[in-house]
Amino acid sequence: MHSISIQPVGLEQLEQLQQIGRQTFFETFAASNSEANMQQYLQESFALEKLRVEVGDPATRFYFAQQGEQVIGYLKLNFGAAQTELQDDKALEIERIYVSKAFHGKNVGQLLYDKAIEVARQADAAYVWLGVWEENQRAIRFYEKNGFVPFDKHIFKLGDEEQTDIMMRLNL
Repeated sequence: MHSISIQPVGLEQLEQLQQIGRQTFFETFAASNSEANMQQYLQESFALEKLRVEVGDPATRFYFAQQGEQVIGYLKLNFGAAQTELQDDKALEIERIYVSKAFHGKNVGQLLYDKAIEVARQADAAYVWLGVWEENQRAIRFYEKNGFVPFDKHIFKLGDEEQTDIMMRLNL
């Protein structure tokens, strides 16, 4: 079995990013949402042009978790104005950590999380924050285990449905 590596994502890897993004979001949330809302979100949020702009933004960073050549998960980080909410120059947002369902329980999410904390420390961030769907208990437990605490809530729009995200933070 190949070891898992964490690698930065470049513009030449947009199709791989689109594929792992759509796959893991669908695996995570399809059972809890309507097909129409899922399809709308997957089309809009993972459109190649949108990903091209995000990957090209110096305030956003993507990383793949790879086993050999296979992409098995990914991480999206936002600095400053690229953050979805706070836009605090002293903070780093973890917007996404997603792992292919076949690799759940194999420490891949922890490796991506560890990379996020490494990047935050290198950037001298005061804290890391994120939003997690209130019904995603698995993810909430993961972040709590890693020291995150809730500090607010916000609305996440998935198609025509408004969902509540718990905003969590970790002071560094």
